[in-house]
Amino acid sequence: MAFDIEMIQKVYSNLAGRIDAAKRVVGKPLTLTEKILYSHLWNGDADESYKRGTSYVDFAPDRVAMQDATAQMALLQFMQAGRPQVAVPSTVHCDHLIQAKIGATEDLETANTTNKEVYDFLSSVCNKYGLGFWKPGAGIIHQVVLENYAFPGGMMIGTDSHTPNAGGLGMIAIGVGGADACDVMAGFAWELKFPKLIGVKLTGKMSGWTAPKDVILKVAGVLTVKGGTGCIVEYFGEGTRSMSATGKATICNMGAEIGATTSIFGYDEKAEAYLRGTGRADIADLANEVREHLTGDDEVYANPEQYFDQVIEINLSELEPHVNGPFTPDLAWPISKFAEAVREHNWPAKLEVGLIGSCTNSSYEDITRAASIAQQAVDKHLVAKSEYTVTPGSELVRYTVERDGYLDTFDKIGGVVLANACGPCIGQWARHTDDPTRKNSIITSFNRNFAKRNDGNPNTHAFVASPEIVTALAIAGDLTFNPLTDTLINERGEQVKLDEPTGLEMPEKGYAVEDAGYQSPAEDGSGVQVLVDEKSSRLQLLDPFPAWEGTDLHGLRLLIKAKGKCTTDHISMAGPWLKFRGHLDNISNNMLIGAVNYFNDSTDHVKNQLTGEYGPVPATQRAYKAAGIGTVVVGDENYGEGSSREHAAMEPRHLGVRVILVKSFARIHETNLKKQGMLGITFADPNDYNKVQEDDSIDIVGLTSFAPGKQLTVVLNHKDGSVDSFPVNHTYNEQQIEWFKAGAALNLIRMKQQA
Repeated sequence: MAFDIEMIQKVYSNLAGRIDAAKRVVGKPLTLTEKILYSHLWNGDADESYKRGTSYVDFAPDRVAMQDATAQMALLQFMQAGRPQVAVPSTVHCDHLIQAKIGATEDLETANTTNKEVYDFLSSVCNKYGLGFWKPGAGIIHQVVLENYAFPGGMMIGTDSHTPNAGGLGMIAIGVGGADACDVMAGFAWELKFPKLIGVKLTGKMSGWTAPKDVILKVAGVLTVKGGTGCIVEYFGEGTRSMSATGKATICNMGAEIGATTSIFGYDEKAEAYLRGTGRADIADLANEVREHLTGDDEVYANPEQYFDQVIEINLSELEPHVNGPFTPDLAWPISKFAEAVREHNWPAKLEVGLIGSCTNSSYEDITRAASIAQQAVDKHLVAKSEYTVTPGSELVRYTVERDGYLDTFDKIGGVVLANACGPCIGQWARHTDDPTRKNSIITSFNRNFAKRNDGNPNTHAFVASPEIVTALAIAGDLTFNPLTDTLINERGEQVKLDEPTGLEMPEKGYAVEDAGYQSPAEDGSGVQVLVDEKSSRLQLLDPFPAWEGTDLHGLRLLIKAKGKCTTDHISMAGPWLKFRGHLDNISNNMLIGAVNYFNDSTDHVKNQLTGEYGPVPATQRAYKAAGIGTVVVGDENYGEGSSREHAAMEPRHLGVRVILVKSFARIHETNLKKQGMLGITFADPNDYNKVQEDDSIDIVGLTSFAPGKQLTVVLNHKDGSVDSFPVNHTYNEQQIEWFKAGAALNLIRMKQQA
């Protein structure tokens, strides 16, 4: 469980020299983001030719973190790389596969039985290849990482889109697909397009009902779900100094919802206090020695418009609590306008469930502030009108808040404490409802609220807010209730008003835990056997994807033309499908079943050009594959938004889809497609999307001279004999073109290891 202090010492010893060298090369003061990026360059030298938003750069991350659902595929790929041990400190965290049904104890017991073969596989792989293993119940990956591994000035990649949570402690932490993690664990450079920079200046100080969550809810409303794509968001200003490290982590965590590469805060007294409070005083001492390098230069923050590509300013003293949603995390409503919006849009005002916790809001501070509202309900004789659940972020937090009496407080208002896991945030939740067809509303302190994400029900209107607002609305049972101004009638018939929440950033008695849930790897894993049953329906060893045939692609068929939002949840759903995350063929049966077909406004109902009949997307694609016919998926804007799950790229690749043609990509998904040897291209003219017809035969021309910056051509051969031809763009660099030609990036890694 111990952090690698020698690794951190090495990072800090190189920091000053590399930052000074970078300043000499670029000839200007540096943002914090630039300092960390330049200090983690693979070749160690800054290059003045790096261009934000266009140049691909190789980096050397300090560590890798993986959650159990994505770790399965990442480690199955790593096993093909031919290395005896991981090259950088790496961990696996079992948090995604625990389904919330009854309560923490019962659900964890069920998960350990149901998922035994997966946990045994992950444990054995970690033992063999030198990874730390966090057992089921230990906590959610991002909270555990924040408590144990995140450190100011470091760089980490993780196989979960909310890896940026560690930015609350001043770390560049970026969500990636498993193939990227495989590269780094195998000792190779990690490639990233040098990001643009968005600066968010925070002034003033939060008070009352306003919480750190409201900062990112406000930013999401400003930037939208794709406004941060290709950018790192750096927060600065006097307003940051009064905000807890865990509050900053909340903001960075949900930066994934604006498409940001990551988000970050500088090192300050709050970060130091959190490091010391979580048993890492030696890291705080080291960080203090290089403190000047763990924040941006003064000149940058004095004149931010000169150093950032975009600057947003938020006065925390004036910031209202926000509620975002439904169906998208960037539909932002100040609490003073939310009730009006509910009525105007005819959203169900009755609140059926309030849920707090998750990787975004499960710190000690979050729990204590929410508990202060729950205690008021007890003291003021209020009965919670909605169901209410609490998901602690880690066993460290859970044990400590239980010791300090806060779990008893939630119990008094009928709250159910779930396991230290993702649970309902990712659809791992047995929703209690008497009519799944009824339009209904829930509110969470989670990060995402796409349709069907939390409970699989398209009629559920999910809203996102801070834990204290969620708790207040759950007590009221009414979305139109404004706890800042409105009163409630208690059991005695009295009008009562909730007071402002109060809480503690960290426990006065310090954190405590009996068993954090960590398993160290074997000192010598050479004799450890990786446990995979050939007959398993949940685990399947991988076969390499085939190399490109060396020709242009002709006679491809249209599989689906997706209409509107198509996130990774639409491409590869979670929920009940999580159990197949280690079995590529079985999980491919969920491929694109949530995408809306442009031609009939239905999901999982596409035309099979071989038979003329309509059927499920996966079955239709399997028919094309059996006939040796490649296909094309056409999509809309920000295709692949959401989770980092590379299954959304691997499933189409496995089933024979050759091309993904869209108006624009979300960053992680585009990289995942490239890593798996898929051709991901975008319309040069977005209006060409309208030219794609249901019965088209499609050609991709120009691959024999595939080169960076050179357009390809799409030819649509329509059923009536007419033809449409138009140019398409791509962002492949020379190395990524080699991935395409080899069939996958992993194929090249394996060849290098064997050379």
